[in-house]
Amino acid sequence: MANALGSTPSAVTPAEVPVPSTRRAGAVGLVLGALLSGPFGGAVAALLFPRVGVDGVVTLRLTIAALALLAVCRPRVRGYRRADWLLIGGFGAALAGMNTLAYHAIALIPLGPVVMLEVLGPIVLSVVTARRAASWLWAGLATAGVALLSSTGFDRLAPAGIGFAAAAGAVWAGYIMASARVGQRFPKADGLALAMTAAAVITLPLGAGTAGTTLLNPHVLAMGAAVALLSSALPYTLELLALRRMPTTTFAVLMSLGPAVAAIAGYVVLHQQLAPVEGLAIALVIAANVGAVRTPSRRVLSPMTYTPRESTPAGIP
Repeated sequence: MANALGSTPSAVTPAEVPVPSTRRAGAVGLVLGALLSGPFGGAVAALLFPRVGVDGVVTLRLTIAALALLAVCRPRVRGYRRADWLLIGGFGAALAGMNTLAYHAIALIPLGPVVMLEVLGPIVLSVVTARRAASWLWAGLATAGVALLSSTGFDRLAPAGIGFAAAAGAVWAGYIMASARVGQRFPKADGLALAMTAAAVITLPLGAGTAGTTLLNPHVLAMGAAVALLSSALPYTLELLALRRMPTTTFAVLMSLGPAVAAIAGYVVLHQQLAPVEGLAIALVIAANVGAVRTPSRRVLSPMTYTPRESTPAGIP
């Protein structure tokens, strides 16, 4: 994405309802499947960068995902106001920007640090919306993780990659707010399908201009479809099923493990090594993420405002 992006602090907590242990175990399995799917989709995308470039991969992923969502959702396009379409345009721009920035980051630095830096955007958003003293503790913990990485780990990371990842996190926060509003105005996943189409249209000129007819190569199309499946269709479906079986707070805490899973995917698929200090920094940000989603907000929101994220390229929103 892609995520974004109800993976962590964006989740809205409804009243807790007891869930049978067997059903919850199945839901945990679904969340773990979504967690594994997204980062490995980002890793597969990185394998495509030499063939079609970063922008070409973004175009492939968003276009294939949009076509799949349009075919499944068949969203209606009549009966909406101008403000609704402006919202879809903004949501689509956030999707396009989030994916483009995150993929450019993945091309320059390992997956684990990319997702760690990305998730800072939602953490900041959760601190602002929670308005509780405890939230500043989690913000401080996340800051400590970044400071730890910057003191001994940033020297081996490309500055541009760090900037892309941080910018993706900022856009992710905007995506979360747009996602909540789209979820209120559009039924089911119609808003996501329309926004994904807008995102594909936004990225198409740059992707096509960069990769040209290589995008139509059968092998490239197959890998692009795999990226769209692993990073979008599969995790989104698994998350929807999981959210029917467990509270959103539990879901969000589990999704907080995303940076660690991304680091594992980077190691397995791309053979990216993480220094111990980078692992510790990621652990601090994960702890901050878990604390942030467990801190209740002073604002009372309807559970209907929560929309599962379209996975981020690295597999988080």
